[in-house]
Amino acid sequence: MPRVPSPAAARIGELISDARKHRGITQDELAVLTQIDSSNIRGYEKGRALMGIPTLIRIAAALKVEPGRLLDGVTPEMFATSASDRRRTG
Repeated sequence: MPRVPSPAAARIGELISDARKHRGITQDELAVLTQIDSSNIRGYEKGRALMGIPTLIRIAAALKVEPGRLLDGVTPEMFATSASDRRRTG
């Protein structure tokens, strides 16, 4: 699991945050619903960490959204963590 922020992590975190707020729950409540530590939820929403697919599905289920909604607008190039990585994938 990458610990280096990437545009993909930032976008997914933004989408999680938006869905959570739309649902009217706090980060701590989402943590309880998903059985994921609240510090991890905060890290995901801030784009500091990128979760694996099983975790993404758990979060989507708790937010009552399709998992694909949390990937809206994410492209393969967004997973590069530096300018040189983005040039190599393009």
